[in-house]
Amino acid sequence: IRNLSIVVLLLAIGVSGYLSYLKIDNTPSVCIQGDLFDCETVLNSIYSELAGISIAWLGLGLNLVVLSLLILEPRVGFLRENAKLLVFGLVLFAFLFSVYLVYVQAALIRAYCPWCLSHEALITILFGLSTWRLVNMFREPEAA
Repeated sequence: IRNLSIVVLLLAIGVSGYLSYLKIDNTPSVCIQGDLFDCETVLNSIYSELAGISIAWLGLGLNLVVLSLLILEPRVGFLRENAKLLVFGLVLFAFLFSVYLVYVQAALIRAYCPWCLSHEALITILFGLSTWRLVNMFREPEAA
């Protein structure tokens, strides 16, 4: 499950990295255009920043932190014991924030960004994987 989580995180880093690049370079995104899809409206809305920091940058930062925890988990004693819980907590926050962002796109902006939705889907998958890892941790018998 850990390795699958790393793969999902690498995909999420790719998406959030692309969205972060768009914010830095201020270039238009490659986006599906249609009635409901308008990346530029979503990416430039008042909801695209939190306290002046791009949501894309926050997502990229969170993804990198979680990836670091997963990579270091088998190598660092503290993380061997606590990484599953730390990862779950961070990913739970990211998942809840993703649910909020989907609501913002649907109800407030009334436009969808496929890049954003793909990142939110990846975070949902990661939430499922981190929940699975945490449940399995409590099912494992303790070493005698």
